[in-house]
Amino acid sequence: MDPLDIARWQFGITTVYHFLMVPLTIGLGMTVAIFHTQWVRTRDEKWLRMTKFWGKLYLVNFIVGVATGLVQEFQFGMAWSEYSRFVGDVFGAPLALEGLLAFFVESTFLGLWIFGWNRLPPKLHLATLWAAVIGSWVSAYFIIVANSWMQHPVGVELVDGRPVMTDIWAVLTNNTALAAYSHTLFGSVAVAGGFLLGIAWYQLWRRRKDGIDTVDARGRVVVGEAGDIPGRDARDHGVWITSLRVGAVVAIVGFGGVAITGDLQAKLMYEQQPLKMAAAEAACHTGTEFSVLSIGDLGAQDCDSVQTLIAIPGVLSFLAKGDFETELPGINELIPQYQEQYGLTLPDDPRYGDRAGQAIEYLPLMEVTYWGFRIMIGFGAIAAFAAAVALWLTRKGTVPRSAWIMRLAVFGILAPFGANIAGWVFTEMGRQPFVVAPNPDPSGVDGVFMFTAAAVSPGVTVGELLFSVITLTLVYAVLLVFELMLLVRYVRSGVAGAMPELAPHDDSDDTDPEKRDDVLAFAY
Repeated sequence: MDPLDIARWQFGITTVYHFLMVPLTIGLGMTVAIFHTQWVRTRDEKWLRMTKFWGKLYLVNFIVGVATGLVQEFQFGMAWSEYSRFVGDVFGAPLALEGLLAFFVESTFLGLWIFGWNRLPPKLHLATLWAAVIGSWVSAYFIIVANSWMQHPVGVELVDGRPVMTDIWAVLTNNTALAAYSHTLFGSVAVAGGFLLGIAWYQLWRRRKDGIDTVDARGRVVVGEAGDIPGRDARDHGVWITSLRVGAVVAIVGFGGVAITGDLQAKLMYEQQPLKMAAAEAACHTGTEFSVLSIGDLGAQDCDSVQTLIAIPGVLSFLAKGDFETELPGINELIPQYQEQYGLTLPDDPRYGDRAGQAIEYLPLMEVTYWGFRIMIGFGAIAAFAAAVALWLTRKGTVPRSAWIMRLAVFGILAPFGANIAGWVFTEMGRQPFVVAPNPDPSGVDGVFMFTAAAVSPGVTVGELLFSVITLTLVYAVLLVFELMLLVRYVRSGVAGAMPELAPHDDSDDTDPEKRDDVLAFAY
C-alpha cells in the first residue's frame, strides 16, 4: 500500500464529512438571523418560535462542525508536511485570519446569543447573532481563498523553489476565490432551504395525521389545536407553514444563484484548468458538443474507448466561452500539451520516494469528474423543482396527508447536500495529479505548481496512516450518529423541545426564580 493513497483517503473522508456541516451552518444561520429579526421587529410569537426551533438545530450542527473541523489543519502537518512547507508562506495568512479573526468572532458572538436571551436588550441580542453569522461567512471566505490559491496560484514569486507571497491583496481577490465563494454561499442557501422545507413538511403532515388540522370542502386548511400538548396550538401551524414556504423560496433562490455562479466558475475553469473541465464533459476531441450521456472506460488515460451517445451541439462552447461556435480542445489534445510542459514522469527528487520516475497520469478520474458534475447539477435541479412543487401543493395552507409524499420531502433534504458534496469532490479530484495546479493562462504565476505525489509527509508509515484514518473514520461515524440522534430528537419534539417555557408548570413548587429562567435551557 502506498502512504500517498491512504493519506488522500484520510483527507477526503474527514473533509467531506466536515463539509456536510459547513453549508448548513452558513445557510441555516442566515435564515435563523432573519427569523430573529422578524421577531424583534414585529413581536409576533410565531417568529420567536421559529427562531428558537431552527436555532436549536443550528447549534447542534455548529458544534459538531467545529469538532470535525479542528482535524483539518492538523492533517497538513501530520500527513502533508511537504505540502505545508511548499504553501506555508501563502496559507499562513488566510488560515490565521480564519482562525484568529473570523472563527473567534463567530464563536464568541454565538455564545453571547445563547446566553443573552432575556438578559441583553433585544436589538443588541439580535446583533450578536448577526455578528456570529457574518463571522461564519468571513470564515468561509478565508478558507475558500486558501483553496482557490491551490486551484489558481496568484500574488507570489518563486524563491528557491518555494512560492513566497508578494501581494496579499491579489491572493484575497483571486478571481477563482470570488467565483467559488459566491457559488459556495448560494449552495449553502439551497441546503438551508431544503432543510426547512423537509422538516416543516413533516411537522405539518403530523398535524394532519393527528387530526389537529383539517381541510374544508375547497381544500383550504382549517387550523386546529391540541390543547393538552405544549406548543401544538394554532401558532404552531403558522410556524411550520411559514418555515416551509420560506424554505421553498430560499431553495429556489439558492439554486438560481448556484447556476449563475457555476457558469462563471466553468468559464474560469476552462481558462485555468482546461483538462479538468474537459474530463467533466468527457470531451475527448476538439469540438463544441456537451455530453449528456457517454459510456466506455472513463478511467482510461487515452480516452479512446469513450463513446458519446447523446450530445447537444454548442452547449460546451457556451459553458466555456459564452458562445455556441468556439471549438474547444479535447482530452486527447490537452494531455500532450501537459506532458510537454510538465514532463512525462515524476522528477527524480527525494520528495517522491519510490514514486520518482513513475509515469504521470494527467487525466483525472473521469468516473468522478464526469458523474460528479452531473450529480451536482442533477441534485440541485431536483431540489429546486421540488421546492416549486411544494409551493404549489401548500398554496391552501397545509400539506397533503399522503405519507409517501412526506417521506419524499424528508429525503429531499439530502438532495442539496448531495449536490454540494459532489461539487466539492469534483473540484478537488479534478485537479489531480496536482495538489497546487499550474497556471496555463497569463493571469496566474508561471512555474508555481506541485504534484500530489510530492506533498505527502516522507516520515509517515503505512501503519501510522492506517491507524489514523481508521480511528478518525470511527470517531466521525460516532459523531454522525450522535448528531442525527439529536436532530431527530429535537425535530420530533417540535417547538416545545426548543422552548421549555411553553410547558405548563406549577409555580408553587418552584420557589427559585432562577429555575424558571435557566439560560442554558435553550442551549440544552
